[in-house]
Formats: sequence, C-alpha cells, structure tokens
Amino acid sequence: MSAPNPAREPLGLTDLSGAPRLYDRIVEVMRARHYSPRTITAYTHWIGRYVRYHAPTHPRFLREAGANTFLTHLAVDEHVAASTQSQALAAILFLYQHVLEQPLDRIEGLVRARKAKRLPVVLSRDEARAMLDVLDGVPKLVCMLLYGSGPRINEALNLRVRDIDFDRRELLIRAGKGDKDRRTMLPDALRDPVREQLEHVRCQWERDRERGLGRVPLPEALGRKYPNAGREWGWQWVFPASSHYTDRQTGARHRWHLHPTVIQKAVRRAVQETGITKHATAHTFRHSFATHLLENGYDIRTVQELLGHRDVRTTQIYTHVLNRGGFGVRSPLDEGKP
Repeated sequence: MSAPNPAREPLGLTDLSGAPRLYDRIVEVMRARHYSPRTITAYTHWIGRYVRYHAPTHPRFLREAGANTFLTHLAVDEHVAASTQSQALAAILFLYQHVLEQPLDRIEGLVRARKAKRLPVVLSRDEARAMLDVLDGVPKLVCMLLYGSGPRINEALNLRVRDIDFDRRELLIRAGKGDKDRRTMLPDALRDPVREQLEHVRCQWERDRERGLGRVPLPEALGRKYPNAGREWGWQWVFPASSHYTDRQTGARHRWHLHPTVIQKAVRRAVQETGITKHATAHTFRHSFATHLLENGYDIRTVQELLGHRDVRTTQIYTHVLNRGGFGVRSPLDEGKP
C-alpha cells in the first residue's frame, strides 16, 4: 500500500499532521490575493479562534453547521459587536472558499449580533485647535493631516514622498481601505510643515545610505520587479520610524513607517492636557474633518470621495452630528431670547 501524499491530504492543523500546515496555506493565499497585513492578521486570528473552538475536528468536516455554531457563540455568549461577528464570518467564508476550496452554502439560523447605532465623536473647531496646540513634533503634523485632509491614521502613516503633489495641492492615498486609491487635498496651511518634514526625512535617508541602508519595503509585486526601487527617494516614508528592522525572508535591513501607537498615545495625552471630556482619539480628527466640511456647505458626494467611502450612506452619518443647535429647531425655553 502506497504512502499517503501530503499534498492530497486535508491541510494539517499542526506540523505533525504530515500535511501542509493550514496557517501557512492561509497566509500564502492571502498574500497571493494582495490582502493587506492588517487583514491577514485579522483573518488568521478569527480562523484560529474557529479552529480552536471546534478542536480537534478539522474545519473541512465542519462546514455550515460548524460556522453557524461558532458565530452564534460569538453573539450569544461573548456579546461581540455586529462588525466583529461580520469580520469573523468573512474570515471563515474566505477559509472555505479560497483555502479549502469548499465554498459554503447559505448558513441557516445564524443568530446575528445586535448592531448598535453609534454616532461618531466629533470635536468642535475650538476643541480641535486646542488639541493641535498642545501636540508637537511629528504627532502634531500627522494629526493636522487627519483633520486637514481626512485620511485614516494608517493611510497617513503609509504616505510616501511620491504621494505628495505640492503643485496640485493633493495627497495620493494608495491602497486605502478596500485596496482603493484616491486623492484628497493638501491644505495650504500644511505645505510648509510637510516640506520641512521631507527635508528632515531626506537628511535621515542620506545618512542611512552612507551606512549602506536607506531601503524601505515595497508592495510585493513592485519589490520583485524593481528590487532596488526601495532605495529611491520617491519611495521613502513621509513619517519613517526611528529604527530599522530585518526582513525575515530576505535578511535586508528596512526602515518601516511610524507605528500608529505613537500617534495614539500623543492624542491621549493631548485629551488629558486640554481637559476635553469627549472620548477623542486620532480617528476623531477624521470625523471632525467630514463634519466641518458639511457644516461649511460642501456637497456630501465630494466629502464621500475625500473620505474614500464606498457608499454615500456611510458618509450620511455625519449629517446627524452637524452643529445645527438641536437640528435647527428653536426650543420654547429660548423664545424671547436674542
């Protein structure tokens, strides 16, 4: 009797199974489909939770019933948010369709997590200025971009030198949410601060080159096609990290962009120093950008494009938090007052 062929066996849950490891195959497929690192991390997390929940049964033999049981458990026992349950569902569907190549049929009887209606936290103009006044250095510039241009924090930190167009006063947001590119404005008030930041980055880059460094990671396809492009000035990060790291696959020394936690911690300190009682985060500057544009009378479709929303209904949530003094209705208690 011939020995089993690991390539034809179900993907193993561990290296001891004699078959290719499930986790390795998931990462391989996601990279081949150009999923972002954050999506890879999220999907592998939920698939891992799913596998551990049903251990030792292999996912191949669980299918719709197993997915239903796990997702219902998240809603009923763990009380996760609707968006969290949806992300877990997307990860499980990906596992069956693209990794195990056994697409699921309709999942019947799934208990859905309740989707709470939450309005975004928005700063007033005075609050936004007060927070920006107490920030300094690179965190201040990043937050000014969030409030002045509306990118998400990771989109701002992923900016490269070539993505800034001073002549057209534009920022090119590459591979944003949903792997989409878009353009947004570069405020006049930030032209000089951004130029100063680029001068600082260029000096750092030139010092790195003298040490045989100066390389940044590129999207995988570009990195393979143009292996030396990572040393070019145009590909450098606008907000680089303070240290280098070693790529495990190639052994090359790279400089990554600034980590989001640096900005998040600076924003938390600014909230404390200003005494603002709202639950403000770095993302609150993006909410405030959208709301203040709508307050200024800009068309909601324009704001949608600047924010990179796929559906205008996502942008419409900001119409509910506009500063119109109680929806523009005059209270009876205020009658007779100027």
